[in-house]
Amino acid sequence: MPRITNIIERFIKEMLEETENGIIEIGRNELAEQFGCAPSQINYVLTTRFTPYKGYYIESRRGGGGYIKIMKVGIEEDQDIGNLIINVIGDSITKNKAYHLIEGLREENIISKREEMLMKAAIEDTALASVTTRRNDLRADILKNMLLILIR
Repeated sequence: MPRITNIIERFIKEMLEETENGIIEIGRNELAEQFGCAPSQINYVLTTRFTPYKGYYIESRRGGGGYIKIMKVGIEEDQDIGNLIINVIGDSITKNKAYHLIEGLREENIISKREEMLMKAAIEDTALASVTTRRNDLRADILKNMLLILIR
């Protein structure tokens, strides 16, 4: 049986797919009530499953039940990949954030499943095991180089 976090994630993604503009606005408390969980569980799903690295932008409004606006940000042009390289990855990136970014590229059909697996293998901790310092810096460099290939 799927965990509640997976069910909430799937529900939100289905809502996003049903919209024409990829934007939804939901009430945190109403959603928690619908799934029979605490609002903090909704926050957990949003902060771990709907990150910029996965291609989502979230705005949160306090009061009035705590409404949340979720936007699916698509990667459609080479310029967007260039922005990823400069603004999202930066000089250093953790394995987790890099994985989220790669998974977002796969969800947007920018890369294939095979390319996703290759990219993840290249930045995996075991592949970088001989690097004892600045591993996240090297991971960022490798990921940026792979993304540059996509816009060539």
